Amino acid sequence: MKYWILQKLQQEQMGCNPLFITSLNSGSNGNCYYVGNAQDAVLIDAGISCRETEKRMLRLGLSMGKVKAIFISHEHGDHIRGLTVMAKKYRIPVYITPATLDNSKLDLPLDLVNPFTSHQIVQIGSMHITCFPKIHDAAEPHSFMVTCGAIKIGVFTDLGIVCEQLTHHFQQCDAAFLEANYDEELLHNGNYPYYLKKRISDGFGHLSNKQALELFISSRPPRLTHLLLSHLSKDNNNPALVENLFKQHAQDTMIIVASREMETPVFTIDGASHSSAEISQPDHSALQARCS
Repeated sequence: MKYWILQKLQQEQMGCNPLFITSLNSGSNGNCYYVGNAQDAVLIDAGISCRETEKRMLRLGLSMGKVKAIFISHEHGDHIRGLTVMAKKYRIPVYITPATLDNSKLDLPLDLVNPFTSHQIVQIGSMHITCFPKIHDAAEPHSFMVTCGAIKIGVFTDLGIVCEQLTHHFQQCDAAFLEANYDEELLHNGNYPYYLKKRISDGFGHLSNKQALELFISSRPPRLTHLLLSHLSKDNNNPALVENLFKQHAQDTMIIVASREMETPVFTIDGASHSSAEISQPDHSALQARCS
């Protein structure tokens, strides 16, 4: 029995090796992230138009036919703008919480709607997507971990704070999309009205460069090969500034700034150094209250 289980795990790892990731767009004008292997893929959020998603995937050599599910983090327009057209056109199942669906006012076919709950693990092909709660000013906001064999990809944006669950999952990542939304000085001295500055920085909005960097320095796993800095503010951040800030501490991690205007290259995450012994399902029970 033990031999059979080990053989099965090794077969799953081979099917998952490598994973391919890209940011199709990242920012308040639209968010969409791709994670997939040779057979299947998922999109995290669909905040740009279906047509623009198709164009960008085509330029990258990625097929919409491989996208087997779309996971929605929360109901804000920059995360769902292209969802209805895309889901209907390609008949893609949408994983979304009931409160997020209710607050989104989306017109989705009921047969494509797949409700999920906090800490649920959804299997899409050989990938497992863990949905866990985060702090953000939305109805039921969630972050996601995509696991395939021993490879783990985190999608962590729209974060009010760094909570224990975020830290727990970040520490397991081979690659991650991590929000670095604003520079504190640029936000403070900028032209935004006070209420908007407060919304961004009050613990229910977005992570600053400083907060994201502190997480990176304190909790970076040795296995982290790629960090895609995501959801940068157009007015309160600067790509060169945040890239240089993180590169000072990067060591062997590749730092990429996800663009607000175009797709990133496709990055290959092979997880070659990980053994089958690393494959496990995390216990969230002690962490559940800290991010909900």
